[in-house]
Amino acid sequence: MRTLHKGLRPLYAPLLHPKHTVRIRSPLSISCGAPRRSFQTSASYRTIDLAYDLHDNGGKATGAPILILHGLFGSKKNNRSISKALARDLSRPVYAIDLRNHGDSAHDKAHNYIALAEDTEAFLEKHDLRDATLIGHSMGAKTVMTMALRNPDCCANIIPVDNAPVDAALSSDFPNYVEGMRKVENEKVNSQKAADEILEPFAKELPVRQFLLTNLTRPSPSEPLKFRIPVQILAKALDDMADFPFTDPDIRRFNKPALFMRGSRSHYVSDETIPIIGRFFPRFELMDIDAGHWVISENPEAFRRGVVEFLQDKE
Repeated sequence: MRTLHKGLRPLYAPLLHPKHTVRIRSPLSISCGAPRRSFQTSASYRTIDLAYDLHDNGGKATGAPILILHGLFGSKKNNRSISKALARDLSRPVYAIDLRNHGDSAHDKAHNYIALAEDTEAFLEKHDLRDATLIGHSMGAKTVMTMALRNPDCCANIIPVDNAPVDAALSSDFPNYVEGMRKVENEKVNSQKAADEILEPFAKELPVRQFLLTNLTRPSPSEPLKFRIPVQILAKALDDMADFPFTDPDIRRFNKPALFMRGSRSHYVSDETIPIIGRFFPRFELMDIDAGHWVISENPEAFRRGVVEFLQDKE
């Protein structure tokens, strides 16, 4: 699992740190999105005070903190089980975060990686969290990469899960999910079953629908069900979620350890992205996990082992 394929050395070796290891899959092309919009990588947004759950193994976890950031349409609840396991195995407190416009955190019209990074940096400062490990899946992965490149001193290392520091079109599934959620709200349903039936044409897989429907709440007993996430805001943010705010690794670079974990059945971290990962994050390692894009929920044990091994190596 941790041997560099010799056939890649002429192409990748100049860009890789000696500790980088990768098991190669069949090459997949990067799906490029629309022409880049202008990102203000130093912009300052109104920061959101992020909701969180702290998992500290009953107070026994006292090491350096770990932050775990969910993906688009997710919440801190998605990472409850894995957070408890990591707190136990590593004896480190794990903060499961709700990013802006998700879970119990406040809503705001600005939803891009600079805003998400600034929120999380403010969270680290507010809670006086030093030498943190930042773990993020999908949207959360690009957020922790953005934080590491903006301010390398904000963390000790990062673990981006199934995303890469490139502009690449989101899976066409995500606009479908948004359309389905809009239809659920427009129909003013009163039951999860009714919502699931409306959503099914837009999200064929039951686990995906169950994931999306975790956001469905009833504001009051007399009102129909409604998504707690601001569907309209996130619909408008899909292009920003496909982008990455940094383009020049000669200007921005993170020279601390980074573990990139990718699903072996996902296209989000294709082999073609490896060189640019190596330039932005020269001390990176790459681990394949038998999963699709939803790595943590699809194969939590392999994910847990990979994180524990990586972080124990760094102690």
